[in-house]
Amino acid sequence: MSAPRPAAPIQVYSSAISGHSHRVRLFLSLLGLPFETREVDLRAGEQKRPDFLRRNAFGQVPVIEDGDVTVCDSNAILVYLNERYAVDPARWLPREGLAAAQVQRWLSVAAGQLAAGPSVARVIVLFGLARDPADAIARSHDLLRVMEGELATRPFLAGTSATLADISNYSYVAHAPEGNVSLDPYPEVRAWLARIEALPGFVPMVASRIGLRA
Repeated sequence: MSAPRPAAPIQVYSSAISGHSHRVRLFLSLLGLPFETREVDLRAGEQKRPDFLRRNAFGQVPVIEDGDVTVCDSNAILVYLNERYAVDPARWLPREGLAAAQVQRWLSVAAGQLAAGPSVARVIVLFGLARDPADAIARSHDLLRVMEGELATRPFLAGTSATLADISNYSYVAHAPEGNVSLDPYPEVRAWLARIEALPGFVPMVASRIGLRA
């Protein structure tokens, strides 16, 4: 059984330093889909300029253009790519009710606790923001403790194989040390990261020499 292929490479408007962007590039690579990256300079504010706002009125990366289809929001893009191009969409987003709910739970975590914790902590360091990182670091460890406990019972966030739950949460957890959030206390989380990195087609996110990795 073969899945549809895009008529032309998917255009990915993204930033190399964005974990939201990386989760999309990662999933495209895992699916073996052709794509071209259009780098958006976040430091220069290109995501807020009129030409970009026509693609995403929220002024955020990533955005994809697949022929005449434009999709924004990283988790929405993951769902679109899965439903449009995966050989077996149920492999990444199960159809059974409870299993689907478990994946959705972690997509919500990616947009909630992950974004407010490891993502914000990293942004503060990456952009040199005049903001106290203590709350974001504390929220990061609250999340990592939950992940540690749940990953002690199963190899991936939502079950025995990788799903969109894992793709949506990987990037900012893997790069949490760049926001001064140590992963040393979380061996199950580190083992989970290694399992994702072993998936065929895995591509890493660019490392920034900041925070604990400076």
